[in-house]
Amino acid sequence: MKFRSLALSTLSALALSGCAVGPDYAPAPPRPASSGPFLSAGDPAFAPAPLPADWWRLYDDPVLDSLVQDALRANTDVRQALARIERARAGLRGARGDRLPQSAIGAGATYGQVPEGQVPPGADREDWSYDAGIDVSYEIDLFGRVSRGVEAAQADLAASEADADAVRVMVVADTTRAYADAASGAERLRVAREIVELLDQSLMLTRKRYDAGLESGLAVARIQTLRDQRAAEIPLLEAARAAALFRLATLTGRAPAELPPIAGERSIVLEIEQPLPVGDGVLLFARRPDVRAAERRLAASTARIGVATADLYPRITFGASAASTGPDIGDIFTGGPLRWLLGPVLSWTFPNQEPVRARIDAAEADAKGALAAFDGAVLTALEETETALSNYARAIERRRALQSASEAAESAFRIVRAQQNEGQINSLDRLDAERTLAETRAQLAAQDAEVSRAQIDVFRTLGGGWSGG
Repeated sequence: MKFRSLALSTLSALALSGCAVGPDYAPAPPRPASSGPFLSAGDPAFAPAPLPADWWRLYDDPVLDSLVQDALRANTDVRQALARIERARAGLRGARGDRLPQSAIGAGATYGQVPEGQVPPGADREDWSYDAGIDVSYEIDLFGRVSRGVEAAQADLAASEADADAVRVMVVADTTRAYADAASGAERLRVAREIVELLDQSLMLTRKRYDAGLESGLAVARIQTLRDQRAAEIPLLEAARAAALFRLATLTGRAPAELPPIAGERSIVLEIEQPLPVGDGVLLFARRPDVRAAERRLAASTARIGVATADLYPRITFGASAASTGPDIGDIFTGGPLRWLLGPVLSWTFPNQEPVRARIDAAEADAKGALAAFDGAVLTALEETETALSNYARAIERRRALQSASEAAESAFRIVRAQQNEGQINSLDRLDAERTLAETRAQLAAQDAEVSRAQIDVFRTLGGGWSGG
C-alpha cells in the first residue's frame, strides 16, 4: 500500500509537470510601415520580384559560380561559424539530457574494525568490507525549469545557424566584389593604357611640329606632363587589381599563389543590366540573417526568465537506489545483503529567495536588451537596404551623365584633331581637349566599377537569399 501511494503521488506530480512558469514567447508582428515596398524601389533600376536564392548566378558567370562555391566550402569565417553551430548543438543535447533519468554507479572497499557488539559470533572484528550500488534520479519538471532550458537552447541553436547564414552572406558578397573589382581593374587599366597611347601619339606629333618650328617648347612640355601623369596612374591601378585577386584567394581559402589564373581573366565589368529583383519589407526580414538571429536571441532570453523563475518553487526529484555490502567481493554479485530506497526528494530555497529574485531580474533585463537589439536589427536592415537601393540608383544616374560627357569629349577631340591637322589651332588647344577626354573616360571607367560595387551591395543588404525556411 505504501508503495502504491508513493507511485500515485509521483504520477500526480508528473501530470502537473507540463506547467512552465515565466512568460511564453510570441514573435512581435512587423511594423506596418516596414512591411511594404521600399521607398527607393520605385526607380526603374528595380523590380518587385523576390530575390532568388543564389543571386550571384544572375551574372551568368561560371567562374564566379565556382569561386563562390569554393568560398562557401573553405572560407575560414564560414568554418568558424559552423563550429559555433556544433557548439550550440552540443548545448541543446545537454539541455535535453536533463529530461532523462540520471544514474550513477559506485563501488568501494574498506578495511576497518566494527564494535564488538555488532560482530556475529565467530566473525572477525577487523576485516575488509565491500560495497556496490546504483543511484537513479529523475527531476519532475513541475515548474518548467528543464523545459524552459531546452527552449532557450533551441533558440540559441537557431541564432547560431542564422549567424552562420550572415557570415555566408558577407562571404559571398565579398567574394563577388573581389572578383568584380579584379574585372573592373582590368577595364580601368585598359582605358588608362589607351589614354597614354593616345597622348603618346599627340606628343610625337607635337614634337615633330616643334622640330619644324610650328610649336613651342611649352606645348611639348605640357603634353609630356599630362602623358606622364596618366602613365603614373597605371601602377596604382595594377596594385589595386592585384590586391583584389589576393583578397579573392583569401576568401576562397587559398594562398595567393594557389588562385587559378582563370579567376583574373575577366576584363569586362561585372554587372547585371536588367532591373534588380528586390522584393519588399516582409521578404527582407525573412531573408536577413541578422534579424532572424536577433529574434531567436530574444526568444532564448525570454525562456531563461522561466528558468530563473522556476527556482522560486520547490524542485522535486524522484530517486531510487540499490546497494549491497558484504565481507567478500563475491557477496555483492551472489545475493549478499541488499538494501534499496525509493521516493521523492524535495529541495527548496526558502525563505531567503532574494538571490533567486535577483537572477530573475537579471534575466528580465537581458530580455529587454535582446528586444532592443532585435528592434535595432530591424531598423538597421531597413536603413542599409534603403541606402543601398538609393546609392545604386544614383550611381546609374551618374554613369549616364558621365557617358554623355564622354561622348561629348570624344566628339570635341575629333573636331580639335581635325582642326589641328588643318592648321586652325595649336597643340595647346588640342591639349585641353585631350585632358578633358582623358578625365571623362577615366571617370566613366571608375563609375562602371562603382555601379558594380553598388549592385553587389544591394544584394548583400537584401540578405543574400538565405532564409529561415
